[in-house]
Amino acid sequence: MEQRNRKPSATVASIETEYVRSLRKKEIWRHKQKRRLQKRLIVYAVITFVIFGGLTNTFIQQKQTLSAKEAEKEKVLAQLSEVQEEQEMLKRQLVKLDDEEYIAKLARKEYFLSDKNEIIFSVPEKKKTDKKDDGKE
Repeated sequence: MEQRNRKPSATVASIETEYVRSLRKKEIWRHKQKRRLQKRLIVYAVITFVIFGGLTNTFIQQKQTLSAKEAEKEKVLAQLSEVQEEQEMLKRQLVKLDDEEYIAKLARKEYFLSDKNEIIFSVPEKKKTDKKDDGKE
């Protein structure tokens, strides 16, 4: 117990032998290797982060482009259905225009043409006026 209470001397000389020097070199070498490993890991982490960020950014851009294309597709499909309906109507009208009775009826209606011994009376159609709406206010 006396040794524990004893204060160490101010100067302790290290033993400079070949063994101590080799241990010191090994310790320095291990420390350098550890620093190199840390630097490599940091570089790999940065590279991984940059690649992951780039892939994420590309994924987000592709998803936005895809949603825009799908919206455009829906709009174009709606226009296509309208055009197809119009085309069907025009085909039906084209078939009707081959019928002479339909042409005669259309000419009488639109151009006030008459058949022999036929008198045309022009009766004005009732127009909806806003008089009823004005009276309510």
